Amino acid sequence: MTPGARLSAAIEVLADIEDRRRPAADALKDWGLAHRFAGSGDRAAIGGLVFDALRRRSSAAYLMGASTPRAILFGALRLERGMSVDAIARLADGVRHAPPPPDHAEADALAAAALRDDAPAHVRGDYPEWLDPCFAAVFGEERADEGAALSRRAPVDLRVNTLKANRDAALAALAHLGAMLTPWSPVGLRIALSADAKSPPLLAEPAYMDGLIEIQDEGSQLAALLSAVRPGETVVDLCAGGGGKTLALAALMANSGRIVATDTDIRRLAPIHARIARAGVRNVEVRTPRGDAELLDDLAGAADLVLIDAPCTGVGAWRRNPDAKWRVRPGALEQRIKAQDTALDRSARLARPGGRIAYVTCSLLDEENGARVRAFTDRHPVFAVVPADDVAGALGAERVQFLAAVKVSAEGLLMTPRRTGTDGFFVSVMRRR
Repeated sequence: MTPGARLSAAIEVLADIEDRRRPAADALKDWGLAHRFAGSGDRAAIGGLVFDALRRRSSAAYLMGASTPRAILFGALRLERGMSVDAIARLADGVRHAPPPPDHAEADALAAAALRDDAPAHVRGDYPEWLDPCFAAVFGEERADEGAALSRRAPVDLRVNTLKANRDAALAALAHLGAMLTPWSPVGLRIALSADAKSPPLLAEPAYMDGLIEIQDEGSQLAALLSAVRPGETVVDLCAGGGGKTLALAALMANSGRIVATDTDIRRLAPIHARIARAGVRNVEVRTPRGDAELLDDLAGAADLVLIDAPCTGVGAWRRNPDAKWRVRPGALEQRIKAQDTALDRSARLARPGGRIAYVTCSLLDEENGARVRAFTDRHPVFAVVPADDVAGALGAERVQFLAAVKVSAEGLLMTPRRTGTDGFFVSVMRRR
């Protein structure tokens, strides 16, 4: 396909996403099935254009003065990829299935070098307008900058599985992909990607297949590290899902002690079994939910650590799921808050005296973060928040620099793409008196 034809295809896919309010991955898959002549490079390029448009949907529409898929794609080429008006016109020249050229109004809009300074914060930050009060409550006048950082393409982050390899060996094994060290995690590697780069086929890499690495954002790695888990402890991973943090905890514990991993949704647990085997993990017991039966009665008052990787709106992961931010609704936030309170209350009876609860979300919203911790400690005054200075002690020599980067509150600490270069993660550790 020509570059212009790819742009036309991206406009078509974006229209499908918006008309049918469906996930971008589903729309792209259906387009590929209906256009089998398109090669893998074509599909990757079209996907890149679509995700760029979704990252910059609000600002692109504002720049162009229109919210059509065509206008948003054109605006994203200008704002996200820095293409000139002439370059966009050459791409959209109306030849060989390319879109028609920009008209005078479109060309005038594209001639603007950037958004006006008086553009609303939610436009400059490319997030839904209804979330602006939530962003303002957390970030104040910096909210547009925080949102803009959430709109940039994320790198690929990897965690070295120290049960099978060390960081230097894994780095050497991935040198051909341009892997580098992450700034905070002592077991993290990073592969930076340009706006139009194709994601590397990591699942086919020997280092992945042999269990030397896991795909995991550095913020998620740090959340496990900040729990201060130690070898020999008894741990309950209450919302284990696919097992990313479960495996990180197992490595931190050097395969000693005991981790009981469970989740309320059997479907989310499905991948964990194969991942445990590939990683060489031996101290994890998976308990699959069975109706309304309580699977953790035998662990009441016995856990040194309860990890809650809480179900949330996923605001902090918008770099990786840019379509999700336009599909989230106030009702979804209310549902997540209920699920978070339920998980926290369930964890209260599991922690032993002196034991800890590590509450983690990939959200930036106080409604899901600090507010949930405040409500929990009000309901369960036997738990007290561990000060952020003490929590960050798990990072050793990086503690002071990390604390200067994150947003610290009375309830915990918040990582964001703008501040720490990670996905957005909130971590609060509470100790039972």
